Amino acid sequence: MSHKIPHSTRALIVQKSQLTGSTKPSALAGLPYDAVLEERPIPALGKGQVLVKVAAAAFNHRDLWIRKGQYPGIAIGSTYGADGAGTVVAADSDDPLLNKRVFLTPMRGWKENPDGPESRDFVILGGGSRVPIGTFTQYVVVERDEVIPTPDHLDDIHAAAWPLGGLTAWRAVVVNAQVKKGDNVLITGIGGGVALLAMQICIGIGAHVYVTSGQKNKIDKAVSLGAKAGVNYKDKNWPAELAGILAQANRQGGTPTELSAVIDSGGGDITGQTNKLLKAGGRIVVYGMTAQPKINFTMREVLKNLKLLGSTMGSRKDLVDATDFLAKHRIVPAVSNILDGLEEAEAGFELIQRGDQFGKVVICIRHGSENEIRPKL
Repeated sequence: MSHKIPHSTRALIVQKSQLTGSTKPSALAGLPYDAVLEERPIPALGKGQVLVKVAAAAFNHRDLWIRKGQYPGIAIGSTYGADGAGTVVAADSDDPLLNKRVFLTPMRGWKENPDGPESRDFVILGGGSRVPIGTFTQYVVVERDEVIPTPDHLDDIHAAAWPLGGLTAWRAVVVNAQVKKGDNVLITGIGGGVALLAMQICIGIGAHVYVTSGQKNKIDKAVSLGAKAGVNYKDKNWPAELAGILAQANRQGGTPTELSAVIDSGGGDITGQTNKLLKAGGRIVVYGMTAQPKINFTMREVLKNLKLLGSTMGSRKDLVDATDFLAKHRIVPAVSNILDGLEEAEAGFELIQRGDQFGKVVICIRHGSENEIRPKL
């Protein structure tokens, strides 16, 4: 085997916050949990397990929520991170995955049920007690059926930006919104990883994508990636503005004047804001609650036969289907920032806290080799 397997790995670990003695100031100082870099032994491989040398790991908002103590089941001593990609460097047998590039499935307990997890113990990797492993580490031992081959068109940095966000976006767009070629789709909160991947999937399907954001530069970037247009959700009249844009597109190109679906990350009054924009029977798919945890659904929506659907994560089958689509359409997940090594992780938490990123924040994992070169965007 060409890879030298070490006995230990450096990993970013959940620990109770130490309010004194910090040598590195952080915008997150004072939060209940820290992210501490520690050396950990690599466990021996069990039957059906593989060792992945992690090349890149991506942040999700849940990593910040763990730091803030706002996520269920936080476990001291567990490793941060749900998204990671690298190479299988050891297996318990002569496994065809050996020396192959892979990414990790970011959850456990949901294989293929179309409605929801088969297990009540469904869990996302990183920071928890039931599955204490995470991806913010140099090496990780996982079951061999919990990795998926990385599409050839992606490097490890962009593969790490795919799993959790891609799975969530796929289930929202394809399984729940049932987006088809020629549909008008509104995606709210563009700039986040899930919203951007939802946009890329919709464009791959052949839908017409419109977006909202609170920042004009994010709307402009989305349009440069294939969105038709966007509106600023801070403007109270944004639904009327979007209606005008749809009407103009209809006059110029014969596209529908109404939306078929809304892919939403905010909650709140999204139904009231989009009722007049949606066609009868249109779908509002909500995968987050960044605005409010409550969603209004009135008789106006009932009488228009609108469908309000909750959408969280997805199954392993969904992720395989989504990855096949990603490979076929050669979609490259948007990466906003690349951090050079686990030592720079605090900067990643701060970027997520500020919310200025357009795409994923990814750590390029270092393994001590002088030949390792930092990838560029």
